[in-house]
Amino acid sequence: MKRTLAYCLILTLYFYSCSRDDSSTSPPVIPVVTGPDTTLYKMLPFPMGAAVSASLLKTNAKYSDVVKKEFNSITAENAMKFAAVHASESSFNFTDADNIVSFAQANGQRVHGHVLNWHQSLPSWVTNFSGDSTAWENLLKTHIQTVVTHFKGKIVSWDVVNELFEDDGQIRNSIWVQKLGADYIARCFIYAHEADKDALLFYNDYGQEYSAAKRTSIINLVMALKNRGIPIHGIGLQFHTSYNQSDANISAAISTAAATGLKVHISELDVRVNVNKQPAFVFTTTLAEQQAAKYKFIVKTYKAIPASQQYGITTWNVGDADSWIPAWQNAPDFPLPFDGNYFRKPAYAGIIEGAK
Repeated sequence: MKRTLAYCLILTLYFYSCSRDDSSTSPPVIPVVTGPDTTLYKMLPFPMGAAVSASLLKTNAKYSDVVKKEFNSITAENAMKFAAVHASESSFNFTDADNIVSFAQANGQRVHGHVLNWHQSLPSWVTNFSGDSTAWENLLKTHIQTVVTHFKGKIVSWDVVNELFEDDGQIRNSIWVQKLGADYIARCFIYAHEADKDALLFYNDYGQEYSAAKRTSIINLVMALKNRGIPIHGIGLQFHTSYNQSDANISAAISTAAATGLKVHISELDVRVNVNKQPAFVFTTTLAEQQAAKYKFIVKTYKAIPASQQYGITTWNVGDADSWIPAWQNAPDFPLPFDGNYFRKPAYAGIIEGAK
């Protein structure tokens, strides 16, 4: 009963505030619903996480307070990417990443590492590197093992390889594939495992809820690695999705990943509402309700897979003002469970309802 009342109260207060100024392109202020029942991670049977910004944790008290209260797992949004920690060939800089890990340790939160290998966020010394295949292999191994060793015992899991495939299911012609061939991915997992044998290792990608071809390629890859004895423990479904994505597609992505027997992490969740990228977009009460329904469906469907495979759900940052989506699509959007002032949206209530 308390869960239902909290859900209704969030919705009622949100829709009331929206109705006073439904023409605004900015989300309305939402009164906070308090009480022990409404902390996200306490209401869910699996870890609930958020990707976080190192700078916002240090400079924005509202942001850090919400991260402390609502989540029991955090991912570094950018601070552990190649360009952030290894900007110079001869040195590593873990300052921001260490600060995130220290924050998590102080608040009893799990840390999921992101990301050891990706075709983006590479420093110029890598993109301009001119060594032979042996030198490239050493570059790859050194980076992975230095990063994983640095965080050994502090980070319990890693996105080892990110976004190997294009939407049509073909292998992306990344600099890593060009220099080392497509099977370099197997060695990434081996190198990470050598550095920390206790860490859980994930393949992470987007689009699994809208591209059957891409989903098939990902499943074929992870099963091939698993069957070869390569140390892979899970699949990350990014789920940068939209309020009008079909439930059937979402179900297919989650159930197909679960069928591998690996752990499943919904790793970068956000739900766009401005799907047509309108510059003067209006976030209405109807869209807020539809967004909440999509969050609810995702959580409900995820909760149905075996509990041993539920690695958790992670939203890609915390509040709407922190989201990468508006800059990416060059148009406003409000894709997260908290608004720009870190008040709970109907999407927040949808998450809780989905877990019931």
